[in-house]
Amino acid sequence: MQLSYLPWVSPAAGSDRPCMGDAVRTFSYREVEDRATAFAEQLTARGIGAGDVLAIMLPNSLELLIGMLGAWCVGAAVTPVNPTFTARELDYQLADSGAKLLLAQPGTVAGIDLITPEQMREQPTVSTASTVSTASTTPASTAAEPASPTGPTAVHPDIAPDQLALLVYTSGSTGQPKGVMLDHANAHAMTGQMVESFGLTEADHALLVLPLFHVNSIMVSFLSPISVGGRVTVLDRFQPGTFLAAIESFRPTYFSAVPAIYARLAELPETTTLDASSLRFAICGAAPVSKELLERVERRFGISLVEGYGLTETTCACACNPVNGVRKPGTVGPALHGAQIAVVDPEGHPVPAGERGEVVVAGPTIMRGYLGRPDATAETVRDGWLHTGDVGILDEDGYLSIVDRIKDMIIRGGENLYPKEIEAVLAEHEAVLEAAVIGAPHPLLGEVPVAQVVLVPGTTTTIDELLEHCRKLLAKIKVPVRLEIVSDFVRNPVGKIDKPRMRREAAPVDVPVTTTVTVPGA
Repeated sequence: MQLSYLPWVSPAAGSDRPCMGDAVRTFSYREVEDRATAFAEQLTARGIGAGDVLAIMLPNSLELLIGMLGAWCVGAAVTPVNPTFTARELDYQLADSGAKLLLAQPGTVAGIDLITPEQMREQPTVSTASTVSTASTTPASTAAEPASPTGPTAVHPDIAPDQLALLVYTSGSTGQPKGVMLDHANAHAMTGQMVESFGLTEADHALLVLPLFHVNSIMVSFLSPISVGGRVTVLDRFQPGTFLAAIESFRPTYFSAVPAIYARLAELPETTTLDASSLRFAICGAAPVSKELLERVERRFGISLVEGYGLTETTCACACNPVNGVRKPGTVGPALHGAQIAVVDPEGHPVPAGERGEVVVAGPTIMRGYLGRPDATAETVRDGWLHTGDVGILDEDGYLSIVDRIKDMIIRGGENLYPKEIEAVLAEHEAVLEAAVIGAPHPLLGEVPVAQVVLVPGTTTTIDELLEHCRKLLAKIKVPVRLEIVSDFVRNPVGKIDKPRMRREAAPVDVPVTTTVTVPGA
């Protein structure tokens, strides 16, 4: 199996074609290969080898990508760490992952050895006779290209497909975060599916804006374009003005973003313009989004948006609306080639098209399991099917709609209510940019729906008007009993609306729901 997402195996391997860059630097494929091999020698000198784990706690940067590649050279896995983590959160991930070395900024306090970006830039001489240790039993291969003026000829091992590549930690919305084990075979299958689904070629150029502790950014915007000889430009963070300027300056052909980013773009003044002619498409994923928001961004900036769906446990995506083909707004598209998606009842039996059930996924991108959590792994992956915990519907054409999370479902006096349905109705109001609905405690009914909304800039409405809008389109039991207009939602580090926190902070609704509810501030 050729792992073509490795720069030294890519169709552009050893060439002077641009491979990766940021706002001020661009590295060719040859330079990336040299730098990764040089860092691999540094890791070997520090005792990092096959089966070990390198933790990387950096903002989006070329050093983060080089560090990941260098770790893979020596047979080590990488666990990317959110650079905004507190010391407690960092210590937990380091201990749970068993990491032996941390690549991080100077001054980072951790209970293991530290290597800094400045130290990794101190390029040691890479001997053309040297090899780097690896878990693979296949002999190392030597690059055929002559030495580059900026660095020595690199030597890289063949990396075994079943070698652990990534330990990506879940957000930990319930309980402690779990390390999702993804091997190189997972990454190979995932990048292959994305190349086919998006029609990627060497002409493609990804603008990487999502944080690199997220599997979406690693797979969609880094490894996939490299696997076809394309390129990636890394932004350290998202800011609307900087992001739009980067599109016009670097002329990428695609990018992947989350709903929060599209919401920020939709909020920009009407005087803000964008030359998006270089973009073939853009992807929206990682969290539910209303079709109204996607359509608003498409109309506003002339960007062709495709919505996809997946989890860290599926190495990123398992379904996506086709770039070239039938798109169904409001759905996340059909299964990617090689993936299987079914919707099942509580007993695990498939339900007919058009009916709700739990979304389950099978195929070569399913994780190896949760690190050190055999019980959690067995509960999640059963008979080869990964149980996502999402409620979905498959239509007659195999297009999937995500209705809600099973854990987000509101049980109101024995009736199951789906927040996403209520959010979709709120999003249909012309003044609503985004909506979030959760269940708040009620002394008699257990839970009742409450909502927060963010308005489209420059628009006005009232809470009473929004509630009346809901009453016209929803059954009485689905109408929020409390609604707030907010400037933004609480969000987790990836930009998803932090519903677990919203639920924890939600005040009880201690009123009879059959009477008119007086909403504070209305």
